[in-house]
Amino acid sequence: MSKMGETPIGVTLIGEGSAPGAVAAVTGGRVAVDTGDRVEVYEQRAFLAGARSVSYGLPLPPQAKATLAPDGGFIVAEGAAVRAVDADGSTRWRLPHDPWHGGNRAPRAPGFPAVSPDGKLVSVLTPTLVEDDSRAVLVYDEPHCSYGRDTLLILDAASGAIRGRRPVASVASGLTQHWHPDGATLVVSCWTAWYSWSTWWLDPHTDDMAVRGGTTMREVRGSLPASAQVLTIRRAESIAYQDDRDELALHDATTGDQVALFDLEELAADPDSDEFGDAYVLDSEHVLVTGKVYLQGRPPEIHHWLFAAVTLQPLGRLQYPGSVSKDVTPLGDGTWLTRDSGQLHHWALA
Repeated sequence: MSKMGETPIGVTLIGEGSAPGAVAAVTGGRVAVDTGDRVEVYEQRAFLAGARSVSYGLPLPPQAKATLAPDGGFIVAEGAAVRAVDADGSTRWRLPHDPWHGGNRAPRAPGFPAVSPDGKLVSVLTPTLVEDDSRAVLVYDEPHCSYGRDTLLILDAASGAIRGRRPVASVASGLTQHWHPDGATLVVSCWTAWYSWSTWWLDPHTDDMAVRGGTTMREVRGSLPASAQVLTIRRAESIAYQDDRDELALHDATTGDQVALFDLEELAADPDSDEFGDAYVLDSEHVLVTGKVYLQGRPPEIHHWLFAAVTLQPLGRLQYPGSVSKDVTPLGDGTWLTRDSGQLHHWALA
């Protein structure tokens, strides 16, 4: 069994309580909780203290994805439209688009809209129907729909006006977007069936969203605070040559050039079975990685590891007082939330 990363690291429970859903966002002193059919907004300080009094909320259509904006409103991605909704529930604008991929299934957006740090711009991915099957990347028979490459749009958050657009090489089933904190770079990761992840570093302030760099088989996971570095994770999918590795990487925030790399297999007790799930930036010094470990003769266990953010070297494994789930929400101050069976726990390093 690998001993790397097994140094025990203590954690302190600083709050707990019930949670009606997954904590979807923390921004502008507010917490958004997604219950599946509704997104609810709480005052962050009271929420972390255990209070569960809803400030306001928004009903969600089936499979819609809502992002809480810094001004307290929402940007909602639906099956065939994107809309902005104010905190009082009124629709500010609505942008219809072609229905998402899905054939005879209900169309659903593959990921959340992303709002720029200053709240002025919104990045959204939209599908693209084509009439000629010979130009299609994806074709459904029932109903007959032919899709070309998806299109990334930059919208004015106040009006919904399109400020930039770029076709991207995906027909995405998964989407992760990340604005660098200075707002100068947008990193977009799209997961396309049988092709894994594709990630691009884009300039959101040009009409064609100029591409500054890119990588494959890696998903963006965040930025190191006060740093020009972006974190990605590669998950083994075994769908292409040499696609059997789990890796963490740091990249230059502007160009996407790789500046650090760690092979997560070095943490594995059983490299053929162990799975690494996600990576989360806790603060400027620490990254948390989750994974499922298969120990001989025992049920699989979820483990969390702590890494040095700048070097991506493992510091050890977090020692929780009980079992823990893979669901993690970093709060940006070095503390984080975990959620298990409706129970929410707020942790800090001991």
